[in-house]
Amino acid sequence: MKKIALITFGCAKNLVDSEVMLGHLKNKGFISVSFPEDAEVIILNTCGFILPAKLEAREALAEAVSLKKKDPSKKIIAVGCYVQRYKEIIRRDFPEIDVLLGVAAYDRIVDAIKGKQVNGFDGTFLYSHESPRHLSTPPGWTYVKISEGCSHRCSYCAIPLIKGPYRSRPPDSIRKEVETLVSSGIKEINLISQDTTYYGRDLGQKEGLVELLYKLLKIKNLGRIRILYGYPEEVTDFLLDIMQEKKICSYLDIPFQHSHPEIIKKMGRGMDREKALALIEKIRKKIPDMALRTSLIVGFPGEGKNEFNHLLDFVRTARFDHIGAFTYSPEENTRAFPLGDPVSAHTKRKRRETLLGLQAGISAENNKKYLHKILPVLVDGPYHKDSSILLGRTSFQAPEVDGMVIMSAPSKTIKTAGTFQKVEIIETDVYDLFGEIV
Repeated sequence: MKKIALITFGCAKNLVDSEVMLGHLKNKGFISVSFPEDAEVIILNTCGFILPAKLEAREALAEAVSLKKKDPSKKIIAVGCYVQRYKEIIRRDFPEIDVLLGVAAYDRIVDAIKGKQVNGFDGTFLYSHESPRHLSTPPGWTYVKISEGCSHRCSYCAIPLIKGPYRSRPPDSIRKEVETLVSSGIKEINLISQDTTYYGRDLGQKEGLVELLYKLLKIKNLGRIRILYGYPEEVTDFLLDIMQEKKICSYLDIPFQHSHPEIIKKMGRGMDREKALALIEKIRKKIPDMALRTSLIVGFPGEGKNEFNHLLDFVRTARFDHIGAFTYSPEENTRAFPLGDPVSAHTKRKRRETLLGLQAGISAENNKKYLHKILPVLVDGPYHKDSSILLGRTSFQAPEVDGMVIMSAPSKTIKTAGTFQKVEIIETDVYDLFGEIV
């Protein structure tokens, strides 16, 4: 069996795990195909974080099983977070699946395909600079995962139950990986973790992320570094100081989750509206061009009209550049689970729509400040539906979650994918910018 189709669900951290699996597979001669119908082995890297992800995982498992019923020679391997949480349910509901691996054995994927006994559920996998990776992102950028797990205990979150406590990668391992990536032509490194700002604390380093950034800034030919997924209380003055370095994107993704003090308390978080606004003011005072993204949850138990309006007022005042909005999903074995799910699904959906509608107006207004500006844009490549259009991102647009810069492609003889281009912004939209290469 040599043809494999590896399908990834969930976050960028899952994507890195899939790239490591692909690296191991390609080193052993396996061939990656795009469609599971064409594969001899179907690998599903699942997400089990919240209800929509779990439903998506089950649907994917069912589709893979239906393919196997048509062709019993196919092998199905399910891996990742959903498998870690629900292996017994999967065994009961999908007995046709050949191998189940949780989050502990991504580097043993070849053994699993070959039928060897692999324990994929005890502990979690933490890759290194020596792990093979087959990048699946556009040519100019990639993710680098700097840790695994989480040591926070937010009342609604199942990640510590799935991934265990926070474990930082050794800083020299991260540096060596980034050096290799940059030497291969990568221009932008996106540092990811369940909580990037916690990096190094389990190693006894109070400012571990700052120390890591100092190491990475010394790497020759590195274009830019982006920090994703920071915990509000851990955004220190030392971090803001080093973020003024030119190669570090003026961009922070800080999940505040809510603003109302009672909801924040029930969530097990520590930063309500007043504290959050004070932090935002400090960040913008130190770095005026800072782009801020946040994640917010609507429909948490106890959120009534007053609490939701409090959240809307917070968003109006904070004027984030980007937000992600999620409806509350009660997760078993979390501290919030006994609170139930008293806010109806309909109300949660309406509140999410209202929140995103409010933010759309703010984002559209924020984008206008870039009109007629010339900005450095990292070009991803041509739009898959129209090769005359190029897509790229500025330093204030994170991959896959924010808007993009949409440009007319220059002469086909000019290679632009994976390069920085100066782009004049000629039009703005709610989330996207439209420009021309100068």
